Amino acid sequence: MAAAGFAPPPPHQPNSLPPVPPARTDRRTARNPNAMTQNIYDTPDFFTAYSQLPRSVHGLDAAPEWPVLRAMLPDLTGKRVPDLGCGYGWFSRWACGAGAGSVLALDVSERMLARARTDTEDPAIAYRRQDLETVALPHAAFDLAYSSLVLHYLQRLDRQFAGIHAALVPGGTLVFAVEHPTATAPAHPAFTQDATGRKSWPLNGYFDEGPRVTDWRAKGVIKQHRTVATYLNLLAGAGFRITRIEEWSPSPEQVAAHPDWADERTRPLFLLVAASR
Repeated sequence: MAAAGFAPPPPHQPNSLPPVPPARTDRRTARNPNAMTQNIYDTPDFFTAYSQLPRSVHGLDAAPEWPVLRAMLPDLTGKRVPDLGCGYGWFSRWACGAGAGSVLALDVSERMLARARTDTEDPAIAYRRQDLETVALPHAAFDLAYSSLVLHYLQRLDRQFAGIHAALVPGGTLVFAVEHPTATAPAHPAFTQDATGRKSWPLNGYFDEGPRVTDWRAKGVIKQHRTVATYLNLLAGAGFRITRIEEWSPSPEQVAAHPDWADERTRPLFLLVAASR
C-alpha cells in the first residue's frame, strides 16, 4: 500500500517504458576509474566459458536458487520492472510471461545484450546498455526492481540502493541475489579436504571489506566483498524495509536429485533479499 502523504503513481501504458537519462559520473567515479564496472563479459574467452554454464544454456530452470528467489517476488501483474544486470534476458522474459507490464533490462555487456535481443520477441522488454555503477534510474517509475548475481560487482552499492529506492513507487519492492559473503570473503575460495575426505570451506578476512580478485572463468575477476550486516545496513540506510532474507544452499531434496551439489551445503552460497520501499 502507498505510504500516507504520497500520491499514487501515474497510470502507464503496459508497453511504455520511462526514459533513462544518460549515465552520470559523480566525483568519486571521476577520481577513481576502478569505480566503473569491470566488463568481463565482453571478453571473448570469458563470454565463451560463461555461455557454457547450465544457467546460461537452460536459463532460470537451471539456476538452483531460482525457486527460492521466485517465491520472494510479488505478483507481477502490470508491474514496471528494471532488471539490473539482465544478462541473457532470462528473467526479463519470465517477468513478462508472469504478467509484468514492462521491463527495462540493463546490462554493461554488449555481448549479453546481443544474445538477449536475439532471444526476445516481446515488445514490452527494452534492452539498454548501461553501467550500473553510474546509471541514474528515473524517479518513481517502477514497481519492482530485480537483480541477480550482479550487485556484488559494484563498488558504490550505497549509491545504487539509494537510486533504486528513489526509482520505486511507495510500496515498491526490491528483490536481489548476491554471492554470499562467506563465498566472497576468502582470499583463495576453494574447498579443502581433510584426511578423512571431509570437505571444508575456508573463511578468512570476513571483516576486511573491499575488492577480491579471483580467477573464475577468467583471470582477474573483481568482486566486492561485504558482510551480511553491511548489505542489510546499506538497505536500511537507503530507506528500505527488509521483508525476507534467505541464506541459500541446496535443499536435501535438491542434493538427492543432484548429488554433485552436496558440497554446497557446507556453507551458504547466495544471499537472497527482499525489501520494500
